[in-house]
Amino acid sequence: MIRLCAPNELTEGQSRGFAVAELKLLVVRREGQVYAYQNRCPHRGIPLEWQPDQFLDHSNSLIQCATHGALFLIESGECVAGPCSGQSLKALSCREDADGIWITD
Repeated sequence: MIRLCAPNELTEGQSRGFAVAELKLLVVRREGQVYAYQNRCPHRGIPLEWQPDQFLDHSNSLIQCATHGALFLIESGECVAGPCSGQSLKALSCREDADGIWITD
């Protein structure tokens, strides 16, 4: 398991990016649940954010690719709009406890 951060370092409605060895990933907290994905758009294989830790659209309800505007559901990673519609972000197993948010893959 790899510890990403303390639980209080990812607030409700917030997204953060991390690099673990060669793996770039993003985590989002929505309705108290933490979701983790590879930071890689399925359309072009490029990172999603336009600025550090900026992965969400203006409403903070969808993950957005800054390059082509593709929109992904936070809960599943499924692309619901844009050039990769029907594809999904690669989900990573994660868990949270009092000591941190962890990637378990």
